[in-house]
Amino acid sequence: MSDVKNILLVGVGGQGIILASKILSTGLMNAGYDVKMSEVHGMAQRGGSVTTQVRFGEKVYSPIIGKGQADILVSFEKMETGKWIEYLNVKGKVVVNDYEILSAPILIGKEEYPRGIMEELKEKTDVTVFKAADIAKELGNIRTMNVVMVGALVKAIGLDNIDWEEVLRNTVKEKYIDINIKALRKGMEQVK
Repeated sequence: MSDVKNILLVGVGGQGIILASKILSTGLMNAGYDVKMSEVHGMAQRGGSVTTQVRFGEKVYSPIIGKGQADILVSFEKMETGKWIEYLNVKGKVVVNDYEILSAPILIGKEEYPRGIMEELKEKTDVTVFKAADIAKELGNIRTMNVVMVGALVKAIGLDNIDWEEVLRNTVKEKYIDINIKALRKGMEQVK
């Protein structure tokens, strides 16, 4: 049995998923894990899908997570959850930002935003759903939504014993450290 854990982060370009993965990877490396990270930008600058895969353990040989292998799926935009759910393993957890970003086909009226995503997920898997964007807005900066999601992720997977505040101090710009620490804490509060 492998000791490697697999984290899949998904969302839409501009949501800060790459930075979230770098924060996560840095914290895991600081804690002594071997870490591999892979990222796919797609049409990120045009609101397209962005995914990152973070694998960590005693020894990790590849950054790629196959279908049915993710221990946790972290979705920054709820429609993206449905696109990537097949990567979750049967005992996996899902952390979802209850947030909608309308794709181009939806905006021009060719498609409708899918409904019932969260209800279907709740019937099938261990899922935590919360409004990370609202939390970030309440803190005063919507751009901290990604760190709210990191907080929820580390709590959901049991990595809250790592000094994530120190990681933030060494990862984000100095003028944003305090608000990001608040965002991290708020995200951790979302997971029971």
